Amino acid sequence: MVQMEVYLFYAIVVILVGGYLLERLLDWLNLNHRSTKLPVELEDVYSAEQYRKQQAYETTNERFYFLTATFSLIVILLMLFFEGFALLDRWLRLLTEHPILLTLIYFATIAVLSDIINIPFAWYKVFSIEARFGFNKTTPGTFFSDKLKSWVVAGIIAGGLLSAMLIFFRFAGKDFWIYAWILTGLFMFFMNLFYSRLIVPLFNKQSLLEEGDLKEAIQSFARKADFEVENIYVIDGSKRSTKANAYFTGLGKRKRIVLYDTLIQDLNIPQIIAVLAHEIGHYRHKHTHSALILSLLQIGFTLFLLSLFIELPQFSYVLGAEKPGIHLSLLVFSLLYSPISMVLGIALNGWSRKNEYEADAFAASFGLADELIAALKALSANNLSNLTPHPWYVWLHFSHPTLLQRIRALKSTSQES
Repeated sequence: MVQMEVYLFYAIVVILVGGYLLERLLDWLNLNHRSTKLPVELEDVYSAEQYRKQQAYETTNERFYFLTATFSLIVILLMLFFEGFALLDRWLRLLTEHPILLTLIYFATIAVLSDIINIPFAWYKVFSIEARFGFNKTTPGTFFSDKLKSWVVAGIIAGGLLSAMLIFFRFAGKDFWIYAWILTGLFMFFMNLFYSRLIVPLFNKQSLLEEGDLKEAIQSFARKADFEVENIYVIDGSKRSTKANAYFTGLGKRKRIVLYDTLIQDLNIPQIIAVLAHEIGHYRHKHTHSALILSLLQIGFTLFLLSLFIELPQFSYVLGAEKPGIHLSLLVFSLLYSPISMVLGIALNGWSRKNEYEADAFAASFGLADELIAALKALSANNLSNLTPHPWYVWLHFSHPTLLQRIRALKSTSQES
């Protein structure tokens, strides 16, 4: 290796090892931040037995994440030091030298092999850990069906976008990022409109909420909040897990509210209305629109940076390759981009936490603070959530405030109104 390639190689190693060590430090801090006594506001979330179960669940998951993260780091480092990525490049070049086809096959091979290698870990997570703590409802058939469908969907979407980007690069050179950015924006807008209609049905059954007290209560609140709601769907989340959720998707007239069947089972009607009010709060504050804009800005920035380095042959040679290739440059760029991605992630998580407070305040403005607090407590208890995460862990990873932070903010908002 020449000097620049040596610097790049060890920069990649430092980034990989540094990121791994940072995550393990945060995991250790998070695990040791637990207390045998919960804050007063959270004392009714768990019984003593449930809290011991939650602590065991947290510890088990941390050990599992340590094992999988360590395994992944070792595999990547071995591929780097023993030129595994370059070897794969040489093998695939025996099949084709066409840059677009070679790139697609290269990344498809890495993605599929990586997923196959990780199947035992995923299986253990679902059928051992999640089953042991009473969450898993997935069958082996569903597990493998999801894998195959995910490969097909990812192949079509990622393959299509990557092919388009490479075509743009071929005809526009370094200015390819502008066209790729426009295409990505159009795709994101399309998916916001049609994700629930095109992708979700491949994995879950969605059905309109049946007539009854819940639907009447939702429609009554929607009128009170001056929110036009026509599409309220129930998704069969219980097909895979007992964990509950709800989300808002779509834009304009294509917006829809989706409730997990487990949410309907776990919460009473006033609590579901409070959760719904929170989701409507996101819409009222245009969080969906601003999230789309911020994502586009981040993608544009990433593509622009990529355009500065995509033609550097050193990005290929650092992996031990004999010939430069766009696919190798993309791989090295993704590794070097990790610290930037982490910094942007911290900023976006902070922005997201602010949005959650605003959506909570919207629900509280309708006198639903107590109901939302009760719903959040019930969901935390049913999901065995960690109620006392370390502040650094929250800062780096959480897109939502902690339960304690949300309760205190809701009580403060309720007292002010």
